[in-house]
Amino acid sequence: MPELADLVARTLAEDLGPGDVTSEATVPEQAEARAEIVQKAPGVLAGLDAAEATFLAVDPGLALIRRAEPGEWREQGPVLAIAGRARSILAAERTALNLLGRLSGVATLTARYVRALEGTGARVLDTRKTTPGLRALEKEAVRAGGGVNHRFGLYDELLIKENHAAAAGGVGPAVAAALAHAPGLPLVVECRDLAEVDAALAAAGGAELRLLLDNMDPPVLREAVARIGGRAQTEASGGITLATARAAAQSGIDFISVGALTHSAPALDLSLLLKATR
Repeated sequence: MPELADLVARTLAEDLGPGDVTSEATVPEQAEARAEIVQKAPGVLAGLDAAEATFLAVDPGLALIRRAEPGEWREQGPVLAIAGRARSILAAERTALNLLGRLSGVATLTARYVRALEGTGARVLDTRKTTPGLRALEKEAVRAGGGVNHRFGLYDELLIKENHAAAAGGVGPAVAAALAHAPGLPLVVECRDLAEVDAALAAAGGAELRLLLDNMDPPVLREAVARIGGRAQTEASGGITLATARAAAQSGIDFISVGALTHSAPALDLSLLLKATR
């Protein structure tokens, strides 16, 4: 990932500033150590590339050995072994753990939603509600947890929301304008009720699209899916939680989009334990 080096450099600069004064005061310059990052709670790892890049950005001479791989549900255990200069390990520790914990948290929450939807046929989508500067890594973490990426930004997919429809004069005119402007891009249309579903389908004229059924309860979702009748893919959105996801999926929709995957995922609990060797 080309932007990873820049991200690591910026996050390290934020933490280190002109230097790690505590380690400089207490750890001999040439002291060697071994350390291990340990997963302390159940979950799915993501962000190991970022963690490794952080250690190597501080000191290319550090030796790294993976003890686990991303994308697998694990209860706990060793993740990454590090050996080399003690000061270097300590300088990189917090930045590496911040990235690894944050991204593993996203992967873990995604995996919980994937488990909640097992057997329904529905898939979990992320959104653009990401941490500024971390979008690419957070979307990668969603994939590690078994989810599916929605659009990356405002440029790679047409997504007509209520504000676009209001400005265009309604869902129908907005759909017609979008298809005329960028016929090669995927098209998603937010629909707040069945009348907007009908308007979107009529304006699409058989063009491929996905209808985002916003803030509809399961009975209305079922009615909407039946009304669409396979003429478009379907997506449920709007405040769907782990407790309500399965009921929404059982309506027959194709996707559930969950902003919480990236804006509210708790960090996975990981720690680094260091032992001086000489």
